[in-house]
Amino acid sequence: MTRDEDMIVIGGGAAGLVAAGLSAMLGAKTTLVEANKLGGECTWTGCVPSKTLLRAAGIAHQMRTAGRYGLPAADPQVDLTKVMQRVHRTREQIYQAADAPPNLERLGVRVLSARARFIDPHTVELTEAGGQTSRLTSRYFVIATGSRPKTLSGGAPALTNETIFEVDRLPRRLLVVGAGPVGMELSQAFRRLGSDVTVVGAGPRILPRDDSELTAILQTSLEQEGVHFVLGRRVSRLEQRGAMTTATLDGGQEFTADAVLVAVGREPVVEGLGLDKAGVELADRGVRIDRRCRTSQAHVFASGDVTGWFQFTHMAEHMSKVAVANAILRLPLSLDDKRVTWCTFTDPELAHVGASERGLRLDQRQYQVYRFPFQKLDRAVTDGETTGLVKVLSTKGGKILGASILGKHAGEMIAEYALAMKNGLSLRQISDTIHPYPTYALGNRRAADSWYLEKLSPRLIRLLQMVLGHRGKISRAGGDNSS
Repeated sequence: MTRDEDMIVIGGGAAGLVAAGLSAMLGAKTTLVEANKLGGECTWTGCVPSKTLLRAAGIAHQMRTAGRYGLPAADPQVDLTKVMQRVHRTREQIYQAADAPPNLERLGVRVLSARARFIDPHTVELTEAGGQTSRLTSRYFVIATGSRPKTLSGGAPALTNETIFEVDRLPRRLLVVGAGPVGMELSQAFRRLGSDVTVVGAGPRILPRDDSELTAILQTSLEQEGVHFVLGRRVSRLEQRGAMTTATLDGGQEFTADAVLVAVGREPVVEGLGLDKAGVELADRGVRIDRRCRTSQAHVFASGDVTGWFQFTHMAEHMSKVAVANAILRLPLSLDDKRVTWCTFTDPELAHVGASERGLRLDQRQYQVYRFPFQKLDRAVTDGETTGLVKVLSTKGGKILGASILGKHAGEMIAEYALAMKNGLSLRQISDTIHPYPTYALGNRRAADSWYLEKLSPRLIRLLQMVLGHRGKISRAGGDNSS
């Protein structure tokens, strides 16, 4: 049976844009359906605006702390309206350069502004803003409708990442509910811009997915900037009291703030898609997929946040590549969930790839730990950015199992370990690679050097002395390899 399209992609965020563009580039007749502006959460309410806001906040922090560099400190007069205007301009610039319909149309993608709903496994009904409806059939589909922020039930209205970038007046007191990446980034941003910030987290520590040794250092750094933490508590109620909002915690403690930001996670957007008509099953966290991004219907794929898998833009892009390769090229590509990278863009940044210590312990796997502190990294010293640590997990033979980096430019540095793991490179090969001096990336090599130093046991040195006739004093110079 002839279908209207080879591929219909539902959703125009990061996952949908990659799926549609790649599908068309591979020769498939492709339509992308999106009810709102293309770009999705990343462009409009996530990565782009948050990093733009963090940059402005970082400049304000540098002005206040310029005395560290022998320069006169200055207290910036923050006009949040102007700061947010730059945020909005940056979003629009990136949208026009990468996400706007003409960019996809040049690749051969037809872009339709409508809501899509399955009426059978191969047919969707499209509803435009004016209410007009039409139908399209396709051989393959990619569901990429993304996610939305979870909210607190009842009580007073609160901000989320979907609304906070529209605020134009700096809250004097900001309460952040949630100690994950969004909560950490925005709490630091608003603190540096001048708000008094309190973070309430349900767990015992911040950023529970990350290395606990490094999150403890990061929390201390944020506290030194003035962010107040209340951990191990949940917000049970929000109440509007005049112009202020009062949050009551499960222990009875109350906090009053000018604004409340809720950052307690995300949930998939699946309502109104008619997935039951398509025979597509849901799991607890979103659309159920296998490792090839196939749903319960072999011709329907899903990628990005709607699946509930790792909710990162780069993972959404990876998943879409896997989905399209399986659908259009019929190549049996699988998801790589063993070498997933992520970064929380606080200052200092916290980045990770691969296995964690907790995971390795649960799996009862043997591992070594190699550390190199930023205090000993010359470039960090010259920049006055010595808070941080490179921490690598490996086998005794130097196979890299995972890495975490806290520090300036950690998000850039972690890519070297991700590349090494993807290509089976060891700590020996990183140590043997010439890195430019003085750079932050040299910290990666110095951590790998610790593996080499560990091999220089006193017994080996004594043997070399006997064979070569050397007479130096033997010292122990190995790295920290506790596990």
